[in-house]
Amino acid sequence: MVMSAAGAALGGLLFGFDTAVISGATSALQNQFALTEASLGFTVASALIGTVLGSLVAGVPADRYGRKAIMLSVAIAYVLSSLGTGLAHTWYILIAFRFLGGVAIGAASVVTPIYIAEVSPARFRGRLVAMNQLNIVLGILIAFLSNYVIAQTLPPETAWRWMFGIVAVPSILFLVVILVLPESPRWLAIRGRRDPAIAVMTRLGFSDPHAELLRIEAADRREADKGVPRLFQASHRLPVACAIAIAMFNQLSGINALLYYAPRIFELAGAGADSALLQSVAVGGTNLLFTALALFLIDRFGRKPLLLVGSIICAAALLLVGWQLERAAPDGTLILAGLLAFIAAFAVSQGAVIWVFISEVFPSSVRGKGQGLGSTTHWVMAAIITWLFPVVAGAVGGWVFAFFGGMMLLQFVWAWKMMPETNGVALEDMNLRGTVA
Repeated sequence: MVMSAAGAALGGLLFGFDTAVISGATSALQNQFALTEASLGFTVASALIGTVLGSLVAGVPADRYGRKAIMLSVAIAYVLSSLGTGLAHTWYILIAFRFLGGVAIGAASVVTPIYIAEVSPARFRGRLVAMNQLNIVLGILIAFLSNYVIAQTLPPETAWRWMFGIVAVPSILFLVVILVLPESPRWLAIRGRRDPAIAVMTRLGFSDPHAELLRIEAADRREADKGVPRLFQASHRLPVACAIAIAMFNQLSGINALLYYAPRIFELAGAGADSALLQSVAVGGTNLLFTALALFLIDRFGRKPLLLVGSIICAAALLLVGWQLERAAPDGTLILAGLLAFIAAFAVSQGAVIWVFISEVFPSSVRGKGQGLGSTTHWVMAAIITWLFPVVAGAVGGWVFAFFGGMMLLQFVWAWKMMPETNGVALEDMNLRGTVA
C-alpha cells in the first residue's frame, strides 16, 4: 500500500520539480529571447495554462479508462516536455513544450490524489495522500537546489537548458514505476471486475478485501439509483462549492508567485543574484520540512483545524513582508523570516490539506470529475496570478503581499463557517450534508 502510494506520488515530485525549475531561469530567458515583463510572465504562466487543460480533460478518461492509464500518459508527457524545453531554440518552441509539461502537471494533480486515496483505507488516507504533497515540495526543493548548482557550474546562456533538461531523469523513473503499479481496486470494483479488485486489495494489504468490495459496490448502487452521475446536481452542491473555494484560496495566498519568482523577490529585498538563489533553497527546505510535519498532523487533528491555524499565520507573515517591501530601507532579514514563516504555515495547512480534501469529498461515481473541477480551479487561479504578478508587483510593490494576506483572513472565515471535516470517514460513507458537516 505504501509502495503504491509512494510510486504514484513520484508524479507529485515531477509536479513540483517541473513547475518550480523555471524560477532559476527567468533572467536567462529574458536575456535569451528579449522578453518584456509581460512576456516573461506569459512564459512562466504558459505551463500553468497547460495545467488548466490537463486538469479539465483528465477526470473523465481517468473514470473511463482507469487511473493507471492516465498516469502512464502523464509520465510520457513529462519526458517529452523536459527534453523539448531543454533543447528549444526559439521562444515559441519553448512555450509549446512548457505548455505540454503543464498539461502533464494538471492531469497529475487530478489522477494522482485519486489513485492514492483509492488504494488507502480511511485511517491512513490523509497521510498517504499528503505524501503526494510531500513529493511536490521535495520536487520544488530539488528544482531550487539543481538551479543553484547548475548556475554555479555553467554559463547563463547554457545553464537554463540544463535546468529544464535535467527533469527528464525523474520523468523516466516515474514512467518505469507506473508500469509496475496495480490499478485502483475501487475503479476495478466499480467497473464490475470483482476478482481483480479483490486480488489488488489483498496485494495492498487491506484487512478484509471482500467486506471492502461489498462496501464499494453498495455505495456504487446508491449512486446509480440517483441516475446518470452528474457533478453539478443538488446532492453534490456542498462538495462542489468546497472544492472550488479551497482551490481558489490556495492560490490567492500567493504561493506560486513566491515559488516561481523567489529569486526576483529576494533581489527586490536587496539580495545579490547568487544569494537570492540560495535563499530560494531555504524556502524549498522549509516547505519540505513542514510538509513532512503535516503528514503526522493531518490524520491526528483533521483537515479543518490545520487550515484555520495556518490561515492566521499565513496572513500575519504576508502582511509583514508587504510592510517591509514598502519601507524606504527594507530589512532583508525580516523579509526572509516572513516568507519562511508563510511557507511553513502554508505547508502544514493548505499545502497538505487541499489535495487530500478534494480527493475525499466527492462520491466515487464523480470523483474524477470533482477532482478535475478542483484542480482546474486551482490552475486557472495559478495561471492568472503567476502571469500578472510581475506586472502588478512592479506597479504596487509590497502591497501585493498585503492583498494575499487579506485573502488568508477571508479563508479563515470560510473554513470556520463552511468547511466540513472529512478526517477518518470512509470514502464510501462520505455524506457532507450529514455526519461530517
